[in-house]
This record gives sequence, structure tokens and C-alpha cells, in this order.
Amino acid sequence: MIIGVPKEIKDHEARVGLAPSGVTALRERGHTVLVETNAGAGSSIPDEDYIAAGARILPAGEVWGRADLVAKVKEPQPAETQYFRPGLILFTYLHLAPMPELTAELLKKRVNSVAYETIREADGSLPLLTPMSEVAGRMSVQVGAQYLEAPNGGRGILLGGIPGVAPANVLIVGGGVVGHNAAKVAMGMGAEVTLIDKNLERLREIDDIFNGHVMTMASNSSTIGEAVRKADLVVGAVLIPGASAPKLVRREMIARMRKGSVVVDVAIDQGGCFETSRPTTHSEPVYFVDGVVHYCVSNMPAAVPQTSTTGLTNATLPYLLTIAEQGLEHACEHNRAIAEGVNTYQGEIVHGAVAESQGRDWRELSAVM
Repeated sequence: MIIGVPKEIKDHEARVGLAPSGVTALRERGHTVLVETNAGAGSSIPDEDYIAAGARILPAGEVWGRADLVAKVKEPQPAETQYFRPGLILFTYLHLAPMPELTAELLKKRVNSVAYETIREADGSLPLLTPMSEVAGRMSVQVGAQYLEAPNGGRGILLGGIPGVAPANVLIVGGGVVGHNAAKVAMGMGAEVTLIDKNLERLREIDDIFNGHVMTMASNSSTIGEAVRKADLVVGAVLIPGASAPKLVRREMIARMRKGSVVVDVAIDQGGCFETSRPTTHSEPVYFVDGVVHYCVSNMPAAVPQTSTTGLTNATLPYLLTIAEQGLEHACEHNRAIAEGVNTYQGEIVHGAVAESQGRDWRELSAVM
């Protein structure tokens, strides 16, 4: 199979879809790897490293045009849809639920898309979402602490306080991978941390993990509203794989927060879990609603590309090798996790959560493959 690795063109997206070690692994199995010029530069991987690993360096059009499978990091941008064609396998983060226009292009051009975020193992884990969720969860508190500073529009609060001065109150909505990692960093920085989740068993696990130092609360509109009102920093860490995130924090809750408080919506890739959220970029990361700072960057891990690229490609490579070795159809037949990752196939939506979020029809993958 011919594997193509284009340079990411989303705003400040410096990650890359394949590391040189992955090129070596693919080449050892007889596959061809085409890498766009300077694709790895943002992650401090020069073209020479890819060449040494056995890749060919080509312009974007040739990488997309010759590849059987394109391995990316983020969803294709409008300028990249010109390269779509029937039968192309696209392997990347897609987060299609809030993007009907991209979905329409994938369907129209009959692209077979495999989304990192919906690959799910038998135990329910999301192995290709986990490493970037770890990065985003840890970053969310760092970013929140930065925007709590007065020069950045915040209340002028030091997250951990000092002796005799209370620390900031950090609220985390969602107890999954993002929430767990956000709590770890917030607690480590000395903040008062509260975590809300609807899963009582998960709250018990969080309580055990942090030895009771993170306050846990069962999720409902009343507890969320009261906790948001008191918080200096709120991290949105809610995920329903493939589907739009529920709007758990409503506009009126934001309005009751103190001016200069900060919200960081890590769920923005799936539409966001704050009613006031809209996607932002690393170039223009924040805006204000009712005096509250909103940070809603949809590719947060791109700010730390060396860490993120290594963590991501460590996780994606085994699945990429399986698809390259077996072809998409056989890989899906023998690997249920990969089948779960397929969002569009031969002009059909084959993932129920994506279809439901957009009000579209869909079919089971087994019925169209």
C-alpha cells in the first residue's frame, strides 16, 4: 500500500501523522511512504529524518494524489477537499458531528474515512483518543492558569494561592481521561478541585485515585450551576464518542460567574459542552461572554507538537500497520476496533452517532462493505 503523510494546514497545527520510526516499520513490510515537504518541521522532524527512514519527499498534490491511504492528524481543511477521490482511505481525527460540510464532501467523493476518535476496543477504551486527551487535559489547567492572570483578562488569581491567601477554585465537568488529567495538574498546582460526573462508579474511582483530595459531585443541572457560579476556572471535559457534546453548562450559568473567570472547553472538537462555546484558534484563542474568558481552541495539543506527535503516533501506528497489511475491508472484518472507527464508506455514513448528530441517515458498515 502507498501511505501518504501531508503537512497539516490547520491554524498552528504543528503535529504530523507519522514519525520516521513509523516510516521504517511500514517500509520493512514492503509499503511505500510519501511525505510532504516539511511535514514534520513543526514537530522538529526534518525531511532528512524521513528520507533516512525510507520515505520519499514530495509536494502536497503528489502525496494526496498517489496515496492509497492518507495518515493525518486533524480533519481536512477546505483547501484539502480538492484531493478527495473515490476509494481513498483517510486515517485521522475527524470529529464529524459538528461538521456537516466536511461530512458532505466525504460522502460526495466516496472517501473511506477512519476516525481516530471512534476506534474503540472491546473494553470500551478509545486508544487513539487517549494520548491527546491526556495532553489536552493537562494543558487545560495550564492554559486556564495563564488566562486567570490580569494582563490576559482574568481575575488576577494565582491558581495555587500562597500561605494566607486562598487558591483558585477549579471545576472539572467530566471524569474521563481529560478530566482525570486536568484534576491531576490542578491539584498538583495547589488549586481547590471539584470534579463532576454522572457516573457514580467513576466518581468513586476518582476519590480513590486522589485519596479524597478532589471533591466529587454527581452531575445534575443544580449541582453544575452552583459549582460553576463558585468556580474561578471551569474545564469542560465531556465526551460522547462520535456524537455532539451535550451543553451541560448553560448561558445563564456563565452569566452568574464572576468577571474574569475562565472556561476552557476541551470538548469543542465535538461542538463544546458550554452553551456559549464556539471554536477558536491558536492565533485567536479567547473571547469574552458576560465578562468570562472563553478558551475553545479545537486543536490544543498542537501547542506542544513534539510531545503530541510522539504520543499520537505511538498509538496510531499499530492500527495503521493493520490496515496497510490487510486492506481496510479485511482489517474491519477481523478487527472490531477498526470497524468502529469507520465513519464514512463508499458514500454512506456508517457511524450512528455521527448520523444522529447531523440528522442524516446511516447504514451498518457490514451492510455496505
